[in-house]
Amino acid sequence: MESLLKSKKIKIGDKISVINGKIQYAGILMPRIGLGDPSSLTIKLPNGYNIGVKYDKDVKIKLLERGKPIKFKPSTITVRKDPSKPTISILGAGGTIASRVEYKTGAVFPAFSPADLLLSFPELKDVANIKSRKLFDLLSEDMTPEHWKIIAKEVVKEIESGSKGVVIMHGTDTMHFTAAALSFMLRDLSVPVVLVGAQRSSDRGSSDNLVNLVCGATVAAESDIAEVVVVMHGNTTDDFCYVHHGTKVRKLHTSRRDAFRSINVRPLAKITYPDKKIEYMRTDYKKREDKKKVKLDDQMNSNVTLVYIYPGIKPEFINSLSSFDGVVLAVTGIGNVPANPTGDKFAQSIIPNIKNLIDSGIPVVIAPQTIHGRLDLNIYEAGRMLNATGVIGNYADWTPETALVKLMWVLGHTKDMNKIKEMMTTSYAGEISERTSVG
Repeated sequence: MESLLKSKKIKIGDKISVINGKIQYAGILMPRIGLGDPSSLTIKLPNGYNIGVKYDKDVKIKLLERGKPIKFKPSTITVRKDPSKPTISILGAGGTIASRVEYKTGAVFPAFSPADLLLSFPELKDVANIKSRKLFDLLSEDMTPEHWKIIAKEVVKEIESGSKGVVIMHGTDTMHFTAAALSFMLRDLSVPVVLVGAQRSSDRGSSDNLVNLVCGATVAAESDIAEVVVVMHGNTTDDFCYVHHGTKVRKLHTSRRDAFRSINVRPLAKITYPDKKIEYMRTDYKKREDKKKVKLDDQMNSNVTLVYIYPGIKPEFINSLSSFDGVVLAVTGIGNVPANPTGDKFAQSIIPNIKNLIDSGIPVVIAPQTIHGRLDLNIYEAGRMLNATGVIGNYADWTPETALVKLMWVLGHTKDMNKIKEMMTTSYAGEISERTSVG
């Protein structure tokens, strides 16, 4: 289909006619949906509806009118500051949460200026005065520790300029990694730093972008929390959002709007919508304190890997991890790896290989691949054998992703094994819970 359109010099946005026997359609050629039939055309009719037309040898396509290039023009509206409201900063770091739709072709453009945001989300004006800018337009799966550093530095700039809170618009797939990284990099926060995203893009009727951004801005402007948090839908309707601690949150569903959940702790708060009321669910968080001066601590060593333990994992594979400066193992159950304590003829222990890594100066950290729950290497023999190797993480209830990010941050500060263990077992940003709820 693409080669046929190219031969006729027809492009997306052009007005075309499609004739199939006695049936004729005329309209704007639209982009094909990602999983759509590659032999079909999508046309926007004059009445605004889109139709799909299956192409075969009897179908005739004709160019009627060349389409005009669609360009995004930032709004020129002047936004007046309301002296009775706090000023917050909104930083764009990718994702689809804030965008404007050009309805002629369905093209989606990012919206980052204060005026653009207020045009897309008028409710923001009732929450706070907005300062906004784009850091980068990036798919979250392409995010790297270098991007985390840029975000952290820019957050510090916004706080030092007087913002009463900072909102970061971010893609959802790796938002929990970024939240953990910022939690370690931004020390002595005096205001909320809020990550928000959208599971459904702004051109879909079921988009969660409005509720998430308004709730996130409300937390940034009005809450007394001085932590890095994630604010996302609390259920599949538009009733409320949860405020999740930055090191204790994880995306647990591919597409549901309530995909983000607090792990091993309750959410910090709940924000109802549309009345934007904050209901605190915990009190063990750091509070706003204007006298505090935020410190940037962005030293990171990204030469760290995360490996999930699985049945049949080879000892040779563990040996191959020696090229890394640090290793996180997502262990099974309450803290187990293949150890073969019974001497089974098929089972292969990886205990000696883990010990060799540690003895060579490579810290090995463990985290529960069950996600929920706390590790305890004293329950089973395999766990006790693993503990004897010198792994770090016994009794921790961090997620594998938070453990990975923390090890990067710790290795950015020291290579001394004793200091690494001391820093990893110290809870800097609430990543290790003091207590585990039973039941």
